[in-house]
Parts: sequence; C-alpha cells; structure tokens
Amino acid sequence: MRHLKLNGHFYSYIICRMTAIKPDFLILLPYKMKYKVPLFFLVGFAMIALIINSCKKEAQNNIETLFVGGQWQLASLQRAHYVGDTLKKTDTLNTACPIDQVFTFNADKTCSYTNYTCDPQPAANGTWSLSTDQLFLNSNIACKDSTGGETTTKPFTTARIVNLGQYSLVLETGSLETFYPPNRVRTITRYGFVRQKKP
Repeated sequence: MRHLKLNGHFYSYIICRMTAIKPDFLILLPYKMKYKVPLFFLVGFAMIALIINSCKKEAQNNIETLFVGGQWQLASLQRAHYVGDTLKKTDTLNTACPIDQVFTFNADKTCSYTNYTCDPQPAANGTWSLSTDQLFLNSNIACKDSTGGETTTKPFTTARIVNLGQYSLVLETGSLETFYPPNRVRTITRYGFVRQKKP
C-alpha cells in the first residue's frame, strides 16, 4: 500500500495487477491520513460503549423477567441471631402454617403479598424495584404484623437477593449493614420462596 496526495488530501492506494492483458490500476481508499488513528479509536470506543450499554439493559431485563414470571409461595422462613459475625442461634418459623403466603410481582412494578405472618388477611399491595446494582429488592408493601390490630410493618423495604432462579427466590431482611461493631446484636430473617405457575 502506498500514499497519494490529491487536492491537498492523502489517499491510500493499492497497485493491482489483474492479468498480463489488462493494465495495472489504482484502488483509491480515500481518507485523511492525519485523522486515521483518532477516527479509528473514536469508532472503537463508540462500539464498546454501545455493547456495554446493551448488555446492562439485557441483564436487567432478564432479572426483572425472573421476578414477574409467576407467583412466589413462601416455603421456608428462618430468623438468624448474631453477635457481630458470630451466629448464636437460628429459629425456624411458620412450620405448621395452614395457609399459603404468596408474593406476586407484576411487570408494571406493582406487587402484592398475602397472609403475612400466617395471619389470614387481605392482600397487601405496593410497588417494587431493584437497586442500581440489582442486589437488593425494594418494596413499600405494608403488611399487618403478628401483634394484631392495625399495626403494620414493611418487611421488604430493603431485601437482599440471596438467590434468584427460575424456580426459587431467597430474600434476606433485617441487619444487612456491611460494617458493624464486633459486639453488635444482629437479626437476619431469610425468606425462601418457590415459584407457582399462574393459573
């Protein structure tokens, strides 16, 4: 490949010898030589940015799709008691609950929870979203707590997503702070759900 200057601009050209009959001819590849490297990098950076942005949107859509693909029935409920990072004991709750507790997520970002704390009650409705890093579920659902009366609690205001798959969902709530004193008393509640297909 050689370079040719025409009208003040540089062009690359290749001398192609086709046959002995046809003469040599030039294939001109027009571009300004002084802009070759910067333009190459600009195009490369733009393509990388588009790919990264597309991957992020696809990953987020996939995670949200897992939430809304059916109803989630509570299968296990445990409460772990810590001092610092030392586990002292674990309580298993609702072992003989005769009614179903179901967490439902909708594509329009509304959600509902039925029979919280194994107490027959109307479905609690609210909205849901994922944190920016998609590691936490945030919901403003207000459910009646186990004390009775009209007292409510918002158990899933900040829930850590421990596991999310096609058939299982595990959330943790409570003392989820990353840093804490070694003598801090902490309680973490773990909800294990299994997917129920929509009727």
